Amino acid sequence: MLGTAGNLSQRSGELVAITPTGAVLAELAAEDVCVVDLDGSLIDGSLAPTSELELHLGAIRAHGAGAVVHTHAPMSTAAACVLDELPCVHYGMLALGGAVPVVAYETFGTPALAAAVTAALEGRTAALMANHGAVTVGTDVEVAAELSLLLEWAASVYLHAAAAGAPRLLDEQQQAAVLATIAERGYGSTQTASAVGAQPDR
Repeated sequence: MLGTAGNLSQRSGELVAITPTGAVLAELAAEDVCVVDLDGSLIDGSLAPTSELELHLGAIRAHGAGAVVHTHAPMSTAAACVLDELPCVHYGMLALGGAVPVVAYETFGTPALAAAVTAALEGRTAALMANHGAVTVGTDVEVAAELSLLLEWAASVYLHAAAAGAPRLLDEQQQAAVLATIAERGYGSTQTASAVGAQPDR
């Protein structure tokens, strides 16, 4: 992430570890991380939490997220500058909940932005913020970060496709078929050859 842009958090029980405001994330030490409770009160740390504290806590309280990652990644941010929704152009986006909503612009660090993002994350693991950036949630910070990378890739695919023509979108039936196939085949997890009916070379 560029300079001090972006922030992340990880929940542990009733406490949340979150990056401090104004910090260069690549230079943070463990002792720089803030610890707050679910009401946002500082429990440990000498630095003030990120200005997007309520955005993180909103996702954690409303959706049971274990971690939240907010970035200003270029493709995701570019998409958030021109779209009302990032359409589902690839089945990989189903890990994000399908099409990714873009919430209306609100000033960073405000209750209005936190409320809008919290609402947009209902049933999803990603949301874009108009003219601002991206948010992803996961069971832990590693998962949320991976989803952030997936969102950036999806935004890149869409914007490149849109530059060449009108992107084909996956409709609800196609998306449902993908989910059924994933459930049936255990797609995305390592399996033995016999589990998928493969025959050894003779």
